[in-house]
Amino acid sequence: MTMINEKGSIHIGTDVYTTITGAAATNCFGVKGMAARSKADGLVHLLRRESMSKGVKVYVNEDDSITLELHIIVDAGVNLKAVSASIMSEVKYIVTRTTGANVRSVEVFIDSMMV
Repeated sequence: MTMINEKGSIHIGTDVYTTITGAAATNCFGVKGMAARSKADGLVHLLRRESMSKGVKVYVNEDDSITLELHIIVDAGVNLKAVSASIMSEVKYIVTRTTGANVRSVEVFIDSMMV
């Protein structure tokens, strides 16, 4: 994604967005970590801190806004609606504040619960 201002242009790669998004999401209450589905066995796996960006997908829209898709694993017994709303709000705020990008939407997919 490229942003242009009076002093020049800035190109921000999608890896930056995935890293910021993964860090913001895992700091929310009730989130155990980011999830990835294995292609070999189809099971959901908890990602380690260094690879948590694999649970995030970034889509650049035609109006230069971005849509973020997160796959997470939550703690058992948490209110899923409240956790999802908290993640959406926090991720949108942190990504916008950090990069200046217009975040159109944050889509949260709860892939599993950890006991």
